[in-house]
Amino acid sequence: MVEFKFIEYGTDFGTRDMGRKLREKLLALINSNDKVVLDFTGVNVVSNSFADECIAKLLLEMPLSELKLRTTFRGLNPLAERSVLVALQRRYKVLST
Repeated sequence: MVEFKFIEYGTDFGTRDMGRKLREKLLALINSNDKVVLDFTGVNVVSNSFADECIAKLLLEMPLSELKLRTTFRGLNPLAERSVLVALQRRYKVLST
């Protein structure tokens, strides 16, 4: 198991551009490890746009069941957790129709 610490890249994540950059790093880690901990400890803000681009677009690469097996979350504050959940739900809904 390997950790991806978002705090190493900042404390506030709001742009799709940053989301894309970090998604690329995450995808490489996920593809080369059994399990990746997405550690948001110390992160203050995660916008819906960033959450969609960084996390939810991983569903374009693998099914939700695989994403659940290969990743886990740590350290999300309540607002950041909501952004991630909403982004995943919206992306999953689009892909399922």
